Amino acid sequence: MTDLKHEHIFHAYPQSPVAEKVRVAFGIKGLAWRSVDIPRLPPKPMLTALTGGYRRTPVLQIGADIYCDSQCIIRELERRFPLPSFFPTKDEGLMWCLSRWTDGTLFDQVVRHVLGAAGDNLDKHFAADRGRLYLGEDWAAGLKKANADLPHLVSQLRAPLTWLNAQMADGRAFLLGNAPAAIDAQIYHVVWFLRGRWAGGPSFLSEFAELERWEANIQSIGHGTSSNMSAEDAITVAKKAEPLAIAGVAAHDPQGLEVGQEVTISPDVNGGEQPVAGKLRFADAQTVVIDRTAEDVGNVCVHFPRAGYRVDLS
Repeated sequence: MTDLKHEHIFHAYPQSPVAEKVRVAFGIKGLAWRSVDIPRLPPKPMLTALTGGYRRTPVLQIGADIYCDSQCIIRELERRFPLPSFFPTKDEGLMWCLSRWTDGTLFDQVVRHVLGAAGDNLDKHFAADRGRLYLGEDWAAGLKKANADLPHLVSQLRAPLTWLNAQMADGRAFLLGNAPAAIDAQIYHVVWFLRGRWAGGPSFLSEFAELERWEANIQSIGHGTSSNMSAEDAITVAKKAEPLAIAGVAAHDPQGLEVGQEVTISPDVNGGEQPVAGKLRFADAQTVVIDRTAEDVGNVCVHFPRAGYRVDLS
């Protein structure tokens, strides 16, 4: 019988490009995982019960350990399943540096592109939610500007896609060679989003023949093996388990963090999102983990990346 405390429970929705990044990561590792569907728009009460308020997609749950942001998810999957590696070459550090661009500037640019191209056809509730996250408080004006700037936005995408196309021009199967890497998933999710959510995407991408060949290679990897799970069952798993995260703070912490401090954690952008509060359990240069206790989920540890997230003392 499967030990539910060690299953990979993936909270996401099918249309999420960041979820697609992690689904490809599952495929690279050949993993089995449980799929919990979450709403595309808030409120997401079953998800935020586990995370303490974090509403972004996706979230990975393993027992009572909750991993927020694909950075944390990819890092944890590599720790638990080192082979086949997400880092098949000696360029792991450079790949993580590049991922801050793919997950940040490049992804934000594509979001503006897709939202702007949709114009008045965009669902108003979706526009208000994602516009606030990616375009700031004056999101309505930002959407209008993105629509007017669409030719410019397209021009700004042609350069990086030209670079990627050139990277594949020697016939290699994946960006770093014959084996897929984390950076393949981290770039693929942006291309997947552009192709699937912009009406002009397929025509635009047809300019890049080597990149389309690479897309097909990524698609052939698959998503591992998934089976459905209800949100209620996922919460039951958390409540019956205890978190396994280690405790401690690495030397030279720039904020002087200490185990047991009351802290809040939030994305380091003005997206109007609720901070997550808890007691610090672990922190180093890459990760910060907090303890939370709530009647509906029991004791959980919520894991966040350090890069791109703000830690404040409560």
